[in-house]
Amino acid sequence: MSPMTRLRATMPGHTPNSLMAKYYSQRSGAEGASVIITEATNISDTAGGYYAEPGIYTQKQEDGWKKIINAVHSKGSEIWCQLWHVGRVSHTSLQPNGNAPISSTYKPCSNTVPINASMERVPCSEPRAIELSEIPELINSFRQAAVRAKSAGFDGIEIHGANGYLLEQFLRSGINDRTDSYGGSLENRMRFCLEVVEAVCEVWQPHQVGYRVSPISGDINNDRGEPNMLETYGVLADHLAEMNIAFLDVLESFTVNKREVGLDEICFRLRKPFNGEKDTRKYIAGGGYTWSQGKKAMESGRCDALIFGKLFLANPDLAFRFKNNLPLNEPDKNTFYGGNKKGYTDYKRWDQT
Repeated sequence: MSPMTRLRATMPGHTPNSLMAKYYSQRSGAEGASVIITEATNISDTAGGYYAEPGIYTQKQEDGWKKIINAVHSKGSEIWCQLWHVGRVSHTSLQPNGNAPISSTYKPCSNTVPINASMERVPCSEPRAIELSEIPELINSFRQAAVRAKSAGFDGIEIHGANGYLLEQFLRSGINDRTDSYGGSLENRMRFCLEVVEAVCEVWQPHQVGYRVSPISGDINNDRGEPNMLETYGVLADHLAEMNIAFLDVLESFTVNKREVGLDEICFRLRKPFNGEKDTRKYIAGGGYTWSQGKKAMESGRCDALIFGKLFLANPDLAFRFKNNLPLNEPDKNTFYGGNKKGYTDYKRWDQT
């Protein structure tokens, strides 16, 4: 089950709660997901960019996750924590003391974010380029979040390096305009990403750590560009494979049956170092797949595993439905973010229809 932002943590405090425990438990077990990757989880009080996403940087948050983990484990599934920092995809009202969001750059992004329970979106605030002297402490925030995740009882960690958030803000040359050791050349732009992985691997074994990328949408509104997607993501994958991490989670598309021009070449390049040898370096494909397409992808050797998001959202017993070729519930886009049990824990299983 793919990481999916749902924005239903208890506020204030970004605390995981019993409603979230029910949601994850429903999608666990033999009829659901063998492995669940959590929604994006804040590593610190500067990491958030959306109202009511959960965190893993306080004791109360850790205790909230323990209840969710126990619920998932009781069904026999694994649950991995996705660690994120949104960087510039945020708003001053979501930051400590109303500060500017931190990023690799001073350049603002064109995204909008929800800043209160209404879930109405507002333009992101202008970010502040983090000082070179501040980067070690920022990396340490990932390390400390990994410590709390381990204490809570998670089975592993996925580092969120996709979708225009902080790690991608360092990686992509269309965003990163730094002139210090974290900017300029590809090696420099990768430095922050790899140092975060190294920090997490000081807490977890490499085979318990995965990394998510989205080698798509090279230029969104002219503010997220990367003129050489193939080299950028290919070389990053080489370095991550050398670290022998568990998997590369590749978001290949946001839309079923729609793939960007040139994406297949990039995916084949990423597959080379993440070839599934020795139970590590697996390539997990997600985004845009139907079940029949996914099976063909695995049978052809294109990937080692599949990850599904919206289909799991609407079908808690998705594996059972796939196995028995049963119709699927349609996800309600109006209830994706925020709210209560509607569109969250009230989707029917097949035996309830």
